[in-house]
Amino acid sequence: MSPIRSPLCLALAACLCFPVAADAARGLEGRDLAGMDRFSSPTLSPDGRVLVFAKRTVDLDANKSSTGLWIRNLVTRDMAPPKRLTPEGWNVNSPAFSPDGKSVYFLSAKSGSQQLYAMPVAGGEPKQLTDLPTDVGGFLLSPDGKRVALAVELFAECKGDLDCSKKRVDAQAARKSTGVLYDKIFVRHWDTWMDGRLNRVVVASLPAEGTAKTGTLVGADVIGDVPSKPFGDMSEVAWSPDGKQLVLSARKSDRTEPTSTNFDLYLVAADGSGTAKNLTAANPAWDTGPVFAKDGKTLYYRAMKRPGFEADRFALMSMDLASGKTREIASKWDASADGITLSADGKSIYTTAQELGRHPLFSVSIANGEVTSIHKDGSVSAFQLAGNTLALSVNSMKTGDVIHTTSADGKTPLRKITPNAGELLPDVRFGDYEQFSFIGWNDETVYGYVVKPWNYEEGKTYPVAFLIHGGPQGSFSDGWSYRWNAQTYAGAGYAVVMIDFHGSTGYGQKFTDSISGHWGDRPLEDLQKGWAAALKKYPFLDGDRTCALGASYGGYMVNWIAGNWFDAQGNSPFKCLVNHNGVFDTRSMGLVTEELWFTEWEFGGTVHDKPENYERFNPARHIHKWKVPMLVVAGQNDFRVPIDQSLSTFTALQRKGIDSQLLYFPNENHWVLKPQNSIHWHDTVKAWLDKHTGK
Repeated sequence: MSPIRSPLCLALAACLCFPVAADAARGLEGRDLAGMDRFSSPTLSPDGRVLVFAKRTVDLDANKSSTGLWIRNLVTRDMAPPKRLTPEGWNVNSPAFSPDGKSVYFLSAKSGSQQLYAMPVAGGEPKQLTDLPTDVGGFLLSPDGKRVALAVELFAECKGDLDCSKKRVDAQAARKSTGVLYDKIFVRHWDTWMDGRLNRVVVASLPAEGTAKTGTLVGADVIGDVPSKPFGDMSEVAWSPDGKQLVLSARKSDRTEPTSTNFDLYLVAADGSGTAKNLTAANPAWDTGPVFAKDGKTLYYRAMKRPGFEADRFALMSMDLASGKTREIASKWDASADGITLSADGKSIYTTAQELGRHPLFSVSIANGEVTSIHKDGSVSAFQLAGNTLALSVNSMKTGDVIHTTSADGKTPLRKITPNAGELLPDVRFGDYEQFSFIGWNDETVYGYVVKPWNYEEGKTYPVAFLIHGGPQGSFSDGWSYRWNAQTYAGAGYAVVMIDFHGSTGYGQKFTDSISGHWGDRPLEDLQKGWAAALKKYPFLDGDRTCALGASYGGYMVNWIAGNWFDAQGNSPFKCLVNHNGVFDTRSMGLVTEELWFTEWEFGGTVHDKPENYERFNPARHIHKWKVPMLVVAGQNDFRVPIDQSLSTFTALQRKGIDSQLLYFPNENHWVLKPQNSIHWHDTVKAWLDKHTGK
């Protein structure tokens, strides 16, 4: 992280009065992680002079959180810290400025239903702008600010009639029978059973007085979720500069949906008239993230090439809307772009992408595809451009998300707006860390991170938490996590080792591709060689007091390790294992998970067509060799790796008489999100590691 150098920034830092962690006396704990403030959504006024951001606070006693908006004038020299913009007691999200910069829009459920609000930048009371019969899930203002595209859940049969959808929901709730009859999959997705509603986009006028109570459905013939579920947002929607059209990214909601990653871009009329035009029908893979050029003649977007593969490389694309001709902008850049933000002059695209264990920000020339680094340290989690001002949220393994501002080229020293983790937790000391590399599978370079315990002393050895990331196309980058955070283990007195094995993202698409069809061999070889390399390089690692932990694919690997990682004497290198929502039976997983394209790509076909592929690296075939104690974590509402996988793991352990525990959360999904549940999770995992490492 770049130091603050200018006199103004030094004065600002002083006035914010963040405490200094000079006398830290302990390491990071799960309770700290669950309860600390979080900063996000850096949002700039159109002229780049005012910054609004979201601050999330947690009430651990009430087991809930709330988010407010805060504001900072970036050009005043009064050294005043950020001020709260939204009133106390309001829980809000998704800030956006009006085109004239005088108002801030946001969503809130203050009225009992999530609706759109606005309030003056200068201060005042929020004004409710919509009062729809259904919640508003997202919004995107038209270029002139007079209309708004709203994401709402509707039944397709209601054809845009919001009252019809509300009545359908009420009728379902009033039924005495709870049975639901399905005739096609998806029947459930991520953590929700499907009830027939889809995310749709309606356009509403913003009245000078009163509230908008309805809207016009756009793209009525685009039968699919916009934004996509479960993690889509309004970046999948774009207004044309003249406000007459929108582009929507959508996948058809039919019998092919669970096996398809074919999202297309549809051009639709903003008044709801006519039929949608599929702009990317020629590409059977994923097209998303539309952004219009300022003249409205060119559409920029991101596209994958291989259908059915969710971890394919997202290329930056340009389409001439008159001819439909497309071209890839930076074909030689072996990175997967996260999004598209146009520079003020329209000549460059700003985007983040993973790179060698980090998540930097880049600028890409539209003319020649030249890639320039804007910010390279740590992980950029969010950013926004306005004129020559760049606001960005950056985190690392030590800092948490910290919002900064700088110039558009990133050359001006970062101006720190919000505190880092050390300033929020002044009595906590974080473990130092470094990246290392070694030769892994196929004699290729593989990277990893080692984190020292918070209380590290030269000459001593420490027990080790060996963390295995999920995905499997994921990465342990130099970043901050509120779930699997290496500093919570360092804070408990453990050293931490993390390997970005073959299949990890940020090392080129070929490296990412290499895990498909090879879940149990190539990554395992990397983990074994990485562990040996770490032991050789870092003498403070106690190889006799080590536990391995992983979630999702990482949990699969824990199960696979339990039956496949032994030395010549038949001993495991691990004293204990932790398996969070991990795959137990790859064959069962191929039929019980919801997003079938995932398993069918990874194993080269369906369970009935390619059963041998599913059995090749199936942990369930090796349970007779299990002997290492294991803690199993399961969430009832996890439909990605459903609970039967965790229950099967625990049953196998118990029937073999292996020391084991099951931590079950009836109200969590693939992740543990509720504050008190997170604390329970961290406490349970720490106790398990302490027990088996003799700490």
